Amino acid sequence: MTPQTTTDAPVIQAKHLDLTFQTNDGPVHALKDVSLDIPKGSFVSFIGPSGCGKTTFLRCIAGLETPTGGTLTVNGMTPDEARRARAYGYVFQAAGLYPWRTIGRNVALPLEIMGYSKTEQAERVAKVLDLVELSGFDKKFPWQLSGGMQQRASIARALAFDADILLMDEPFGALDEIVRDRLNEEVLRLWARTEKTIGFVTHSIPEAVYLSTHIVVMSPRPGRITDVIHSPLPKERPLDIRDTPEFIEIAHRVREGLRAGYLE
Repeated sequence: MTPQTTTDAPVIQAKHLDLTFQTNDGPVHALKDVSLDIPKGSFVSFIGPSGCGKTTFLRCIAGLETPTGGTLTVNGMTPDEARRARAYGYVFQAAGLYPWRTIGRNVALPLEIMGYSKTEQAERVAKVLDLVELSGFDKKFPWQLSGGMQQRASIARALAFDADILLMDEPFGALDEIVRDRLNEEVLRLWARTEKTIGFVTHSIPEAVYLSTHIVVMSPRPGRITDVIHSPLPKERPLDIRDTPEFIEIAHRVREGLRAGYLE
């Protein structure tokens, strides 16, 4: 099998990143000494126990949380500058679609806010709905779609303004295994077609191994990186690759990294 390779230039770079929240019960150390380079075009999954800082780190990249120590750059800018430059799209755990807007108008919302013309909005909405296999559903309302289809619409909305980076915070965690498998396949196809850099938070070892070029294993709070695994799996990944010795070996290393995090 030929490994999937990416360019060497880091799109996202964290150096000795710390984040401590001040609460009424005292400080909460969410991230500690996190250093990581994310190469352009890579698919990086973050996995670890609940509360380990996976989502917090993603939110730092997005400029939604402010680190209390270290440095973090996105496309060579601060996260806040990158946010203002619309360098990324963000997919949350819940689809977050407005029930009174059609799917097309939900997807168009960031384009409306950014001042795109009606013509360009329509062109971009059609393009991204096709990317997530929702062509023909633009006039439907969210309540008329399944949970999996709603999450695909959420991904389309994040892709609408064509940012180079896509951040996904456990987008399939609430879906059943069959739907989740299908969406995993679709996300891989989307990544291959768009060549975006993707940061993906998950609690699922098989999902992390199946999707990723790099798997970042994190420890219980304070969140630290215990391992970064570069996957040797090929870019083309049918679901049955999960039964291969290579896949099982990577999953075992992830599991060992998670266990080591508890022992440190």
